[in-house]
Amino acid sequence: MFLGPSDVPLNLIAPVRSSLVALPRHVMHQQTKVLHLCFVLWFSSMGGLVPLLSLLCCLTFLLQEAAPATFTITNSCDYTVWPGILSNAGAPPPSTTGFALPPGQSLAVTVASVWSGRIWGRTLCSTDSSGTFSCATADCGSGAAECSGRGAAPPATLAEFTLAGGTGGDDFYDVSLVDGFNVPMLVAPDAPAPAPANGSCQATGCPADVNRACPAELRVAAPPPAAATAAVACRSACEAFAEAEYCCSGAYGSPAACAPTPYSRFFKAACPAAYSYAYDDATSTFTCAAAGGGYDVVFCPGTSRLKSGGNPEAAGLPPSNPTMEFSGDAGSSLVTSRNTVVALLMAIVSLTSMRWC
Repeated sequence: MFLGPSDVPLNLIAPVRSSLVALPRHVMHQQTKVLHLCFVLWFSSMGGLVPLLSLLCCLTFLLQEAAPATFTITNSCDYTVWPGILSNAGAPPPSTTGFALPPGQSLAVTVASVWSGRIWGRTLCSTDSSGTFSCATADCGSGAAECSGRGAAPPATLAEFTLAGGTGGDDFYDVSLVDGFNVPMLVAPDAPAPAPANGSCQATGCPADVNRACPAELRVAAPPPAAATAAVACRSACEAFAEAEYCCSGAYGSPAACAPTPYSRFFKAACPAAYSYAYDDATSTFTCAAAGGGYDVVFCPGTSRLKSGGNPEAAGLPPSNPTMEFSGDAGSSLVTSRNTVVALLMAIVSLTSMRWC
């Protein structure tokens, strides 16, 4: 006898389905259909070991699909960085949108398995006498450490993500200097699927300290009492000059019309894997079928340390490193809900009891 979804006892599905409510609505609907299918296959069988193993495999797939993604954010700089996180419109918010990250520290931030947004680092942050929090670079303007839906003011090095947005649920990610540069950054999948199913799954970023080589007309000077010539950020030509040629707007608003400029070539030479201008897609966008959806985001990756009187510069401009491998402790890439595991086990026990009791 073949059973349909309406024939499956709701008291068995409800505990498992309740563990999916944190997912986006369309993802939860898809996972609920898979859940129904798991139980339909079980109830339509004659029982025994093979159907039980099939049910376990089905539920394991469901559990993996429902797991959130984890960004392990690490500060390898010699100064405190205040990461900021912004979800794109329609994407659920992360577990935090901003925090202080002292030198040598890491923090795991969770987002939904289907998510898009950006991560950046703020520097030289403080709270004034009125209690307002602000940063000299990449400030989000919220007046607090949490950015709460606000983006980074340029110049800012940006890590951009679209999780499960590609064919077959692949991720897209990049590091962008289109809005300028303020801190070296690396992005790397922490547990990619085995090749050839993993897309490119390469590390990307801008490990060089572009501030030290920034052209004078793009340089953002450090606030007092630092030296007037010290730079804490490097503006994009678009922000500095607001001309269509540099902003890829107006008559230059297409890939064919907007070509690299001397300024974008400067950024590209320093960081070949990062976006240097709006249409720099060919060498700057990466994909990955991530197992567990985890990524490492590292500030000041693999560079020597340089303490310079409060000026947040991580190192001199190093030679380009085409591999950019991160050798830190990535931690676990799969964040699994304890409630989900318990609910799945309870459902299996209940089903087994009904079949053989």
